[in-house]
Amino acid sequence: MRAEILTLALIVGAFTWAFRYLPLRADLSRLPEGGRLSRFLAATGPAAIATLFTASALPYLQGSLPLPLILGTGAVLAVFVATRSVVGATMAGSAGYGLTIWMT
Repeated sequence: MRAEILTLALIVGAFTWAFRYLPLRADLSRLPEGGRLSRFLAATGPAAIATLFTASALPYLQGSLPLPLILGTGAVLAVFVATRSVVGATMAGSAGYGLTIWMT
């Protein structure tokens, strides 16, 4: 393994840990509700989900769209729009994708 890759992985891992851990330890109760930091922290979750979705769906978009990707994404969007639940949308997308793989 090259030292550059290991160094990059350690740096990214440290920043990921800090980005997840430090907001849990900080006292954010005094932040103004519409302030910049609270808006940034509120937008971080959806941005991370969109980034992970793009990274995982990009290889599928190289060729034709497979049915599991279409049904899984459709299930996520439908459940999220109906319920505004990230957990429910994630579970529905996983179930839709898995059932499509299982049935085909």
